[in-house]
Amino acid sequence: MTNRARLIPVAEPRDAEAAVLVLHGGASRQGNPMVSPTQLSVLRMIPIARRVARTGRKRLAVYRLLNSTRGWNTDHTPVDDAHWAIDQLHEGRTEHLPVGLVGHSLGGRAALLAGGRPEVRSIVALNPWVYPTDGGLDLSGRRVLIAHGTDDRIAIPAKSEAAARNVARTADVTFVPVEGGKHAMLRHHRTFDRLAADFTAATLLGTGATGHR
Repeated sequence: MTNRARLIPVAEPRDAEAAVLVLHGGASRQGNPMVSPTQLSVLRMIPIARRVARTGRKRLAVYRLLNSTRGWNTDHTPVDDAHWAIDQLHEGRTEHLPVGLVGHSLGGRAALLAGGRPEVRSIVALNPWVYPTDGGLDLSGRRVLIAHGTDDRIAIPAKSEAAARNVARTADVTFVPVEGGKHAMLRHHRTFDRLAADFTAATLLGTGATGHR
């Protein structure tokens, strides 16, 4: 049986003005097993997705994506799943909604790499696992936030900062160091949640859309 990506609705207002896709991280496992809804990398994105929905004040449709496999399978990556999910968001719609992407770890990398889609307006990468080869992205017209915990020992903060400088060649980029933050975003989760939600709502709906602290 082929593993398939899945979309989990968090908020589906009838007259949504934009859609947000929340992307999880997670390390590879032998045999490319299917993503479990209860694995920690998935669970840690639930509060962020809910915070985005609250901050959107019933103006944002919010969905969590469960990838087809764990980690980064080069034959079918989380970027492919993100493209599939964006297509699903617009299935049956006559007009495409603006899209915001919010990802953690490898999900942050997927958000950046999928951010060139014409529908995407806003990208948030939290403690993203990035590579030097990701630096040539053309994200013209997008607003990008990269937030990284200073005590992350899994995804290196300096690499995120370098990625931010590279992306800034074409896009409006903000880099925010989260003092003392670690990769799992547990100790400073409120800071990560707030940064992601406020930035996403502000960029998709306008600066007056934020306010939930």
